[in-house]
Amino acid sequence: MRTASDLLSEARAALAGAPQEGLGEERSSRWRGRRIVRVGSAWHLGVLLLTDTRVLATAEVLRAADPGRRGYTAESARARAARREEALRGGFAEGEVVHVGWSVVDVSAVDAGGSSGPLAVVDAVVSVRWSSAGGYMPLGTYLRERVELLQTPGR
Repeated sequence: MRTASDLLSEARAALAGAPQEGLGEERSSRWRGRRIVRVGSAWHLGVLLLTDTRVLATAEVLRAADPGRRGYTAESARARAARREEALRGGFAEGEVVHVGWSVVDVSAVDAGGSSGPLAVVDAVVSVRWSSAGGYMPLGTYLRERVELLQTPGR
């Protein structure tokens, strides 16, 4: 059985030079207010974020932006605009993609036959749950598809 570590290492090698997206964390202070600050970058592979050393499960994805107009028809639109502004205030460039609320995936637990985040061993195959409503698919196949998408932008 190929391990999750092996598959992810191969993906990292294939992604060398491919564009990465920002990783952010929420910060708050009395003087600077709420903001989302940069803590790194990663390749966005669907439900996974792959850094040089870690694997993360995605959560909230947003694009840093000025909130623009203030009249919103829905409270949810106002909240999304505020989150985009927090990323801008935290140092992300206008229009930059930011991942917030991600969680670390324990790859060693998956290599040992267990599960962590969206990764699990299913019928002796390292697999990924590609959506909360979807089933599992082999991680090797998933990574090949996602790496190809990142390497050929505009597809």
